[in-house]
Amino acid sequence: MSTDFQQSREALGARLRELRAEGGLNGKQFAERLGWPPSKVSRLETGKQTANADDLVAWALAAGAPEAAGELRGRMRGLETHYRSWRRQLASGHRAVQEANVVQEAQAETIHLFESGIIPGIFQTPEYARGVLTDVSDRHGIPRDIEEGVRARMRRQEALYQPDHHFHALVWEAALYAVRCEPAAMAAQLDRLAGIIGLDTVTLGIIPFGVRTPFSPKHGFWIIDDRLVVADTWNAELWLDTEEDVTLYRKLWHLMRRTAVFDHQAHRLIVRARTALSAS
Repeated sequence: MSTDFQQSREALGARLRELRAEGGLNGKQFAERLGWPPSKVSRLETGKQTANADDLVAWALAAGAPEAAGELRGRMRGLETHYRSWRRQLASGHRAVQEANVVQEAQAETIHLFESGIIPGIFQTPEYARGVLTDVSDRHGIPRDIEEGVRARMRRQEALYQPDHHFHALVWEAALYAVRCEPAAMAAQLDRLAGIIGLDTVTLGIIPFGVRTPFSPKHGFWIIDDRLVVADTWNAELWLDTEEDVTLYRKLWHLMRRTAVFDHQAHRLIVRARTALSAS
């Protein structure tokens, strides 16, 4: 989780603790008033748990300071600009999320991206995307507007053919072997990825198995115009826009690039993965 996010969550916790103390209650008494376990009060105050909007309103009322609810919600909105849980983003389905990506990628001129275990969304075939979005719906228990999401994801690819765009993509070789759809569809996805090589708007590098790397491929991330990093975790998408964060991720991306292969060498690795798939 980002340092900025955690610091903001701790600052919110400190404000919650201040409101409780001003109400003259200790943690146990406050928990009893709210009907919560004391551990929840402690986790919220120490920044170890993220409050939701209902928690904040209940806290303000229990502290005898209902007027503070608006302030607390404002602090939470600031927190959520950096930390966007998948469950919350996908509450109304995949289409809205994919359409937001369409807009963001259409507006960007240069994107540097890294994926460790998945073919980047902007390079996906409909069948592969359908498998991925179905898995996400099943995992998070969110609406299954799969076909709307697939169509929106395919519209993202229009940016690949705009001359004022460039995508600098790095993919760990493991992503070529992570089968996210039926084998025949996976083979078509690898063919599609191989066909990306040579586009003048795309530079595609593959980081091979066995290469010495000065990093661990922890998670995928996209750097948008050197102003914003969008990093994926299991439960959330982090939006990091401080100069320190962008600089760090640019450094990581360039470290990764040094270990990648391009052009015919990248093509060879993709073909090898496709051959292994056909033989399995």
